[in-house]
Amino acid sequence: MKGKMMAHSKDAHTHIDLPSLPQGVSPVLQQERNLPWHIFFGGLLAITLVVFTLWSEDYVGAGHRAILITTIIFAFFMAFNIGGNDVANSFGTSVGAGTLSLKQALVIAAIFEVSGAVFAGGEVTDTVRSGIVDLGAISGLDPLEFAYIMMASLLGAAIWLLLATRMGWPVSTTHSIVGGIVGAALTVGFITGKGGWSMVQWGQVGQIAISWVLSPVLGGVVSYLLFRGIKSSILSYNEAAEVQLEAVRAQKKELKARHRELFDSLSEKEQKEYTNALTRDLAAMREEDWEVDDLESDYFKELHQIQVEKALIEPRRAIETWIPLLAAGGSLIISGMMLFKGLKNLHLGVTNVGNLLIMGMIAAVVYMSVYIFSRTMKKKNLERSTFLLFSWMQVFTASAFAFSHGSNDIANALGPFVAVLDVLRSGSIVEESTVPMAVMVAMGIGLIVGLWFIGRYVIRTVGSGLTEMHPASGFSAELSAAAVVMGASLLGLPVSSTHILIGAVLGIGMVNHNTNWGLMKPIGMAWVITLPVSATIAAVAVSIMRVVF
Repeated sequence: MKGKMMAHSKDAHTHIDLPSLPQGVSPVLQQERNLPWHIFFGGLLAITLVVFTLWSEDYVGAGHRAILITTIIFAFFMAFNIGGNDVANSFGTSVGAGTLSLKQALVIAAIFEVSGAVFAGGEVTDTVRSGIVDLGAISGLDPLEFAYIMMASLLGAAIWLLLATRMGWPVSTTHSIVGGIVGAALTVGFITGKGGWSMVQWGQVGQIAISWVLSPVLGGVVSYLLFRGIKSSILSYNEAAEVQLEAVRAQKKELKARHRELFDSLSEKEQKEYTNALTRDLAAMREEDWEVDDLESDYFKELHQIQVEKALIEPRRAIETWIPLLAAGGSLIISGMMLFKGLKNLHLGVTNVGNLLIMGMIAAVVYMSVYIFSRTMKKKNLERSTFLLFSWMQVFTASAFAFSHGSNDIANALGPFVAVLDVLRSGSIVEESTVPMAVMVAMGIGLIVGLWFIGRYVIRTVGSGLTEMHPASGFSAELSAAAVVMGASLLGLPVSSTHILIGAVLGIGMVNHNTNWGLMKPIGMAWVITLPVSATIAAVAVSIMRVVF
């Protein structure tokens, strides 16, 4: 297996443009096998688009039908590409580690992403994300001009996300939509002569630039420290224990062969006496208070000594001691992220002390569950036991990430779209918009469809292109990213969850000494050009819209 990993790492460095597919994305998944899935998701998107358009026309009322339909297409296009890039980035480590297949990841994403959007997505969303553009600086901004800005920002962000996804580059959807708003707003401001460079909060742009470095560094440092600890205390310990157990098995095999040869060299009378001694030893060993001095045969005396040496190895100590503690610590971070970030929009009225108590109860239950589960796996070898335990833990971290993503980041598609709906419905501009349930469900479906059709390109990069993944390393990356996201949110640091997770994956590669830095170069460049590229596309788009509409 080690040789396979080394070969894979070497291949990843040699073929930078096309890293091999992770375990969950089989290259055999060809057209005829996936055709029913393509038809299903294509049909689902088409039906959702039609039904949602009918709902929107009823919701908005008569007038501006062309603008409404265009905005709906742009919003679905944006949601589709968020699914293909951001959601795929979140599940890349799970698929790459072989914990989940692409279809299993799709099911989990469908459940938790949509649930996060519907149940915890919030009743209102900011019209302009991150407060980076002061549209109030455009003197006498016409509501339809404002709608064009939001429409162009959706299109600019979505086109850039599609290009980046097709190249396998995980980029920030938040930075993309911010870039779109900046480009469209500045263009309208300059064309109308009602605004200029002062509209942009350049300090916020500076914070985005800081996040290009701060996010991956924080994710990488935490992931490096966590996985290095896991590797030394669990994985390396298990490897050493497996080597010692193999030596014990070899000793037993050699002992059996040696005494069989000795038995064959004895006379019939001596063989009978030897067999009787073995029988008496077996009977003695069934007694609870037997001692080694009670044994007559050399065979069972030597076998007993080998068993004593085996007991000293304690092969399952790491699995039964450290993994339950690690799972409990991980549950604290994941539940904290859910309570303080994922569920914040529900306004449950639970105090911080209450949240801490909930986190403590969850950690206690997780510890006991994983401990008991680890004890039931004694018949499985160490490698298989470790793989299964970390696989289960990684499923939970991926699910929590999906719920948190659905409850927060789906607003990247919702914000500008709902703002346009409000303009068409009321004819005025509002700073915060009510998010109808139908919008959250429709955009959630758009996310899942995007993950299916184009998500594999980013999953390929995150799951196997940057470094080799194992459930233990995938769990480390996801947990580290969750910890950094939660900590940065509490401290108000300018970070990107996408960049944090990529940094965490790089941290894993640094521990294993197989990071594909060649592939990271275009990804880093993509981060830098995300804002200007989406801004440029949006600027062109809003210029055309002002003429067409």
